[in-house]
Amino acid sequence: MLAFSLSSSVALNLFGGKKPGRGTLYSDITQTIGNTPVVKISDKLNPYPVDVYAKCEFFNPLASVKDRLALAIIQDAEERGALKPGDTVVEATSGNTGIAVAMVCAQRGYDCVICMAEPFSVERRRLMRMLGAKVIVTPKAGKGTGMVRKAEELCAKHGWFLCHQFENEANWKFHEATTGPEILTDFSGKKLDYWVTGYGTGGTFNGAGRALKKERPDLKIILAEPEDAGLLASGIPTERLADGAPAGSHPAFKPHPIQGWTPDFIPKVLDDAPDQLNDELVPIPAASAIATAKALAAKEGLLTGISGGGTMWAALETAKTAPEGSVILAMLPDTGERYLSTPLFADIEADMNEEELEIATSTPSFQLVPGKEPVLAA
Repeated sequence: MLAFSLSSSVALNLFGGKKPGRGTLYSDITQTIGNTPVVKISDKLNPYPVDVYAKCEFFNPLASVKDRLALAIIQDAEERGALKPGDTVVEATSGNTGIAVAMVCAQRGYDCVICMAEPFSVERRRLMRMLGAKVIVTPKAGKGTGMVRKAEELCAKHGWFLCHQFENEANWKFHEATTGPEILTDFSGKKLDYWVTGYGTGGTFNGAGRALKKERPDLKIILAEPEDAGLLASGIPTERLADGAPAGSHPAFKPHPIQGWTPDFIPKVLDDAPDQLNDELVPIPAASAIATAKALAAKEGLLTGISGGGTMWAALETAKTAPEGSVILAMLPDTGERYLSTPLFADIEADMNEEELEIATSTPSFQLVPGKEPVLAA
């Protein structure tokens, strides 16, 4: 029988030289939100003479950057007295915000209703329901504005609390107080020349961008949006209602597979960012976003969604022309497991392929070959 043991020095090396454990006990799950790690991308994916890093937001407890948003909005509403015990919380979302809101509501004891347009991945609906939320699916023809209108109707009729993720300034302020300072701390005493992010609500870009530019004014911020839905690139503003919500669908919007990015309007949280906060706007081809997300998984072991792939593609495009020795940080907003029913996994089979079957039959026992009787012991 083989026996294995680890010396204390080897164990410390496994933890990057740190002692195991966090050194603290948490009173609830929301206290684990934030302080996500930054990981270097190897030359398998980044062959350029620059350093590329990824901030892995899937380390948040519900595996996306939107955990920050949900906690920010609900905490702010509680502090203002706008949200009280027994209330129902409502939000319109492509999924990650709804999952995060459902998590915070479960922890706080609020009822939760999520409005979500039909095209978004079904696994997101099931996760929200697992967390105790009610999910109202709206017709795909209504796009993002349709699910927003439905959420507004429900709140008007029932007196429920609407998160207003696309308009709520608590969103970007939380990123200014957490995400930006985390990056500054991790790069303290080190170079950081470019920061790359996409936008869903615009909260990460607006809030973290403010914090980064304040301390490092020479930092270049690269903002990405889908090539198929170039709302910012069009130069056409979104018409708004009195509360800042969109009055209708943006004329430049087209359906795109980068879920969580760029609804069919320009969010007010994004519009509220300081002028010229971004130094460059990069259009992301859908196929490149998907291919890069797959490459991150297969070459780096980083399982992120299509939005993460899109952001990393923009970072690697930046790396091609950045001065030698530059340092680039890209945001990875969520986990790839949110995309099992999307184009990201379209060619990932559940059954064994020919190569796998060849490996399986290379030894005689425990074979499960299609069209043949299962083999246990040879």
